[in-house]
Amino acid sequence: MPEISSPLGLLLDVDGPIASPDTRTINTPSIIADLITLAGANVPIGFITGRSAQFISEQVVTPLVTAGLPSRMRMYGVCEKGAVWFPITDAGMGDVVVDDSVALPAAVAGRIRALVATDYADTMFFDETKLAMVSVEQRTDVDRAVYHAAQASFEAAAYAIMIEHGLGVRFGDTVSPDANRAVPFRIDTTIISTDIESVDLDKDHAAERALAFFAQGGPLPRLWRSVGDSRSDYLMADHLHAAGYDVAHVDVRPADGILDRPYRVIVEGDLIHDEAGAAFLGYWVKKLGLAEAVSV
Repeated sequence: MPEISSPLGLLLDVDGPIASPDTRTINTPSIIADLITLAGANVPIGFITGRSAQFISEQVVTPLVTAGLPSRMRMYGVCEKGAVWFPITDAGMGDVVVDDSVALPAAVAGRIRALVATDYADTMFFDETKLAMVSVEQRTDVDRAVYHAAQASFEAAAYAIMIEHGLGVRFGDTVSPDANRAVPFRIDTTIISTDIESVDLDKDHAAERALAFFAQGGPLPRLWRSVGDSRSDYLMADHLHAAGYDVAHVDVRPADGILDRPYRVIVEGDLIHDEAGAAFLGYWVKKLGLAEAVSV
């Protein structure tokens, strides 16, 4: 790709700002159209997510390819908070790379899979598409409050399994080191899932990987926006700010608490989740003076 100027760079969480946390799909056509328009303007777009590569392929990449991604662009996926990564082209996902060093031991993952099947299958399911971390997710036919009650019980049981296997783990404010006094894993609660993951995985490391990929395709923009719905998503902007970029973070679920940061935090009025994400993308299509969004 020739070295043409990029006016903006985007690091996007998927659940919340892009895909609906209720349906787990992209419900708003303008999101697809605006992503394609921005990609065509050489805006680097990174999907920085805890989701699996398979989920991103099915729910994000396939709709984008079907709608017509440009042949020359910079788009990248970093999944499972940095454990899995791949380029995205107009033909779809490129080669998927997995960092096996951060994976939960297979025996522990098996115990947690069995726990879900025997005790919690009425409210949640074990995500079989994850390649390194373990995720257990709310069933879409279950009320959120009912799920959260079961989630608390499940997480306590999963924590006990990890301790039984001698793993060092952090669970909220509770820490249980392993025999070497190390704590290599954590249990992370989201509104629709529980992630059991290496402490080496997080959105700042994932952001760093995406920027390194984008730099291979030409100069990086100085202006960046990160977008997310959880407090951990601020780590994307933290990395960009520490690296010297002009960054602001867009919080699409500010009711959980806007964090105090040295950069600007943006909210989209009263809009939340993918409605806020759609408004944000539409704003930048207009601000950059780009052509009318692609029809999908």
